[in-house]
Amino acid sequence: MSLALIGMIAGIALAFAGYFGGFGAFLLVAALGAVGFVVGRFLEGDLDLGDLFRPRDDRRR
Repeated sequence: MSLALIGMIAGIALAFAGYFGGFGAFLLVAALGAVGFVVGRFLEGDLDLGDLFRPRDDRRR
């Protein structure tokens, strides 16, 4: 599945949440989508949790 198609599906989901549930539902869907994205990247091995918690100086080495 291409990234453009995934983005379109996410946009449609946010549009439905905003239309039927209001702005609060829109924010909830957006936040849960971001969490799902990070978890998915972690499970695929593209993201290391240590990168998120290291001090800034250690990242440059």
